[in-house]
Amino acid sequence: MKNRTMGLRVVLLLMVLALVAAACSSDSDDTTTTAAAAGDETTTTEAMADETTTTEAMADETTTTEAMADGEMFTLGVSNTLVGNAWREQMVCAIKAEALARGNVDQVVLQNRNTDVAGQIADIQTLISQGVDAIIINPADREALDAVIEEASSQGIPVISVDAPVSAPSAYFVSNNQVEYGAVGAEWLFEALGGEGNVVYMRGLDGHPADVDRDTGFQEVLANYPGITIVEEVYTGWDPSTGAQQALEILTTQDVDGIWTSGIDYTVVQQFEVAGVDFVPVVGADNNEFVAQLLNVEDDTEGLTGAAISNPPSIGGVGAAIALDILEGKDVSQTTLITPAVIDTPEELEAVYVPGLTAGWSSYMVIEPYVHYTADQVVECKGPGE
Repeated sequence: MKNRTMGLRVVLLLMVLALVAAACSSDSDDTTTTAAAAGDETTTTEAMADETTTTEAMADETTTTEAMADGEMFTLGVSNTLVGNAWREQMVCAIKAEALARGNVDQVVLQNRNTDVAGQIADIQTLISQGVDAIIINPADREALDAVIEEASSQGIPVISVDAPVSAPSAYFVSNNQVEYGAVGAEWLFEALGGEGNVVYMRGLDGHPADVDRDTGFQEVLANYPGITIVEEVYTGWDPSTGAQQALEILTTQDVDGIWTSGIDYTVVQQFEVAGVDFVPVVGADNNEFVAQLLNVEDDTEGLTGAAISNPPSIGGVGAAIALDILEGKDVSQTTLITPAVIDTPEELEAVYVPGLTAGWSSYMVIEPYVHYTADQVVECKGPGE
């Protein structure tokens, strides 16, 4: 899409979580960003306050001027197949925020509904027919979307898969490292239990590529702990209400020593009081409400121990940034991975907690060195023209 309006925006980066040191892997086609433990003063200084790094990676005026010199405007398409989930909501908001902050997007066209693989294929085809310049997807399946992704690519429309991989050769992949997410959380929990005990394994959406990858990491670690018994394995569908119901039934019928959750965490914690049982260690994501529970902010979770594994929904914003870099003709790695951090000390938890933030949202909204928006823009959730 073309427009002759030009604007130069020097974007200031607000870092909510002390994270991220970018590093290239041995494969030159891949980029990996490591999420540092929150609250680490040295990491904060290196990742956020280094003026040279900020200038080179984010706010180079010459680069911005060159990218927008001809006044070209782009339209981004988004396909999201899970509605009513706070993580996905924040993902979409981050996409809108990046589109707005970059200043060269005229519209974000959103195909946003609860649907299956067939529905997502139809939604992507709709975006292609609408003439969008790039498409960002959270894929419902690893392989089933390949044909429609290649259809888009053949028409010059790059497809960026966020949160989970696809097998289409032309697709770009931008994600939190889901295998590592499963592994580091399992390692923390099994160690917290001294290598022995009954564990509840609360997974995400059955068949979703991110859930499959998390299970890969979880199972790799589980193989090293013969004293750990999985007494229940359930799929929450990443639905807080479903996870709460499952947890309540399990806690009232099973002898449980620890719980690993695939991000449905704070509603699980709430069920201990309902069931009238003592807390056991819980692993969850960096959801703000779960962080509050680990900090006992409301004075109702005293004795709870656990770890929040970073899995920022703002990976959607990184996906939008990658899409726009491609459209601007920049050299972009085929794969960009964010390595999760384990957040479990009071200092780390305090560093990431944001009072009043929507339950289920992550406070880690600005992922350096990729995005250009502020955290406030993610919360506002407004794209260009809205």
